[in-house]
Amino acid sequence: MRRASFAEMNCSIAQTLEIVGEWWTLLIVRDAMFGVTRFDDFSSHLGIARNVLTQRLDTLVEHGVLTKEPYQDNPVRYDYRLTEKGRDLWTVLAALRQWGDKWTAEDGAPVVSTHSCGQTMTVEPTCSACGEHIAVGDLRVHAGPGATAANPLKALR
Repeated sequence: MRRASFAEMNCSIAQTLEIVGEWWTLLIVRDAMFGVTRFDDFSSHLGIARNVLTQRLDTLVEHGVLTKEPYQDNPVRYDYRLTEKGRDLWTVLAALRQWGDKWTAEDGAPVVSTHSCGQTMTVEPTCSACGEHIAVGDLRVHAGPGATAANPLKALR
């Protein structure tokens, strides 16, 4: 069942979901970050139907999250590699993993991320200006330069 499109919604979260919000998509990006590049490897690692995988890969390529590079001529086969845009999703995946570790992993975290310093890494939101830790109650939202009359902030007033 195809969900409704968010294409007309003036919201960066909605626009991001247009690209990566379908089932399987973030797992494909996760595997790409772990070094998976080939269709058959994505298929076998994820257990995803081939037609669904094809659709998700096509969407990620169309939106510049992955590039498609031929590695074989006859038949033509491709490597799928993350672009800078795709690599920028690492914080999203790390935050989702961390949330899942806290709220869904009854037996403990299935994967632990270690920083190059040797310590376990967690995603901690900090202010880019002052460096202080940010809690949700510390945030205030304001209309930005891309705001329109249909801005979702109207509902928050």
